Amino acid sequence: MKILGGTDGSDYSKGAIDILANIVAETENTHLKIISAIERPTPMAIETFAVSAEYYNEMEEMGRKKARDCVKKAETQSRSLFPNAALDLTTEVITGGPKRVVVEEAQQWGADLIVVGSHGYGFWSRLMLGSVSNAVVHHAPCSVLVVRTAKDAAEPD
Repeated sequence: MKILGGTDGSDYSKGAIDILANIVAETENTHLKIISAIERPTPMAIETFAVSAEYYNEMEEMGRKKARDCVKKAETQSRSLFPNAALDLTTEVITGGPKRVVVEEAQQWGADLIVVGSHGYGFWSRLMLGSVSNAVVHHAPCSVLVVRTAKDAAEPD
């Protein structure tokens, strides 16, 4: 089974990785890939002050570093769930919007399952911020497991 995990470094992503211990029955036939997306900062056409290209490059590099840290921590967390097993696990940082990146990577890699965490946003927050897990559920080429924390599941929308 090929399982694709998306992470943004949040506690919600960590919760999704923890669920893997309950899903994976045998590590010999399981391939796990953990990805994080980094969006390039986009210059605004109506900025009131000039911002150099160097600033945008620096912002992108900071985002890329954060994404690398996220996948590294998720890898460490995943390996700790299976201490006595050889886990086929890869990580990757991919440039692009998280909604698109997760769906396209699942398609290209041939994932059987996508595991993502949910921030537990209500209707209005999702409307304003968007929802990666919602987009993945509706556009993924395979099954999707959206993991919510117990606290989030108890909160009304």
